[in-house]
Amino acid sequence: MTGHVHAEADWANGMALVNFWRGAENLTVRPPDGKDRWAVSQAAPYRRIHLAGDLALDDGGWSSGGFMADCCVDGTIRSGTQQQWFTRTSRIDGWQGSNWNMMFMGGPGAPATSFPAPPYTTLQTVPVIREKPFLCVGPDGAWSIFVPSLRRDAAGVSWDGTPGGRHVPLRDVLIADPATPVATINRALAAGRHLVLTPGVYRLRQPLRVTRADTVILGLGLATLLAEGGTAALTVADVPGVTIAGLLIDAGPQNSPVLMQIGPRGADGDHGDRPTLLADLFFRVGGAAIGNAGTCLEINSHHVIGDHLWIWRADHGDRDGGRVHVGWDESRATHGLVVNGDHVTCYGLFVEHFQGWQTLWNGEDGRTFFYQNELPYDPPSQRGWRADSPRGWAAYKVADHVRRHEAVGMGIYANFTADPSIVLASAVEVPDVSGVRVSDVTTISLGGGKGTIAHLVNGAGEAARPGSTRQTLIRYGGGA
Repeated sequence: MTGHVHAEADWANGMALVNFWRGAENLTVRPPDGKDRWAVSQAAPYRRIHLAGDLALDDGGWSSGGFMADCCVDGTIRSGTQQQWFTRTSRIDGWQGSNWNMMFMGGPGAPATSFPAPPYTTLQTVPVIREKPFLCVGPDGAWSIFVPSLRRDAAGVSWDGTPGGRHVPLRDVLIADPATPVATINRALAAGRHLVLTPGVYRLRQPLRVTRADTVILGLGLATLLAEGGTAALTVADVPGVTIAGLLIDAGPQNSPVLMQIGPRGADGDHGDRPTLLADLFFRVGGAAIGNAGTCLEINSHHVIGDHLWIWRADHGDRDGGRVHVGWDESRATHGLVVNGDHVTCYGLFVEHFQGWQTLWNGEDGRTFFYQNELPYDPPSQRGWRADSPRGWAAYKVADHVRRHEAVGMGIYANFTADPSIVLASAVEVPDVSGVRVSDVTTISLGGGKGTIAHLVNGAGEAARPGSTRQTLIRYGGGA
């Protein structure tokens, strides 16, 4: 592209806080003036882009992103008002700016670690990653889906030289639209075909079912799976090498116990050589319409990679004309993410506004690199939020039996607008054992102090509260 590939917030006087659900990927961009803008917040991936110039991540007002992966930016990235940002395996010429939580992994040109002032967390490599598949013209001149190879201890972009991976010819792919019957899609998946979901809303009375190893499901234009009648939207058997990417999963009005399930409960397969990839998956409960769910994403299989997940209960919004469906008793959901499998790794995990533990991690050897969370805005009172305990529900809970876990670069924010007197005992709760490590954590009481987070991890750290709204903790556990 000779020109601009950009996201602006001028329509909202520069406030990019609601620039959700945008994306740009697989492009070389040459702006004539040497500058571009990507002023976004959640669910707005910037992937596999070579930008010949500088990049601004805001438009003057507040912004709350964001995610960049597998990119090369020849100029300087200016974060501006971005509250937080995650950059993975990208080569940049320079970085300016910070606010609360900026994390870099496997990226030449990234600033050195200096958390908490400025709040940069930088790791030299990415332990295990497989890039998101994409449509392309293959070596034979025909359209295909390119599925990149798995990389370990990765640094820099995947597309220098000849990238590793495989081409899936379109003759092996079902290209569906919202009128395609679910039974037709499931027959194709059972027969070993892959799936491209073109843009639109797929109303599902039964889930899409992935039963074959190495299946690719690729959504275009935020293809949306709407679970109706209390069903799940998508389930995956305990098989290796599956890819689910580029989807918005919406809860329907009848409660779905789980919206997406990766592996059945009790799954025990070893998929270390061919992990499943979940990339650019965005979940919504409520907002545009009433939605109800128990858990949005449940991961039961071992060896799963989550690469940019935004899991969101809509608990606030513009109620003008009654069009936005939010409220403690209207659109309900308990957990955003529940992990029961072992060796699950998440990069760029955003989970917000749920009514119980936002993230509950039961599996061993789990890893999260960059976590962003806003607690629910709308609990009516301390007891109304959690009747059985005055502690409240932690934003990130690692189960008491877990013995090995790592979480790095965490930002957790309170904005209890319905009752600012609410206190959360701890933003993060983990077992106090040597194999569990948490580092570079930030808590903030937003709005000048609407609510209190008493501690950052277990009983460690000072309270984020009115009059002292931001707190940080460099390290907890692991023998520290």
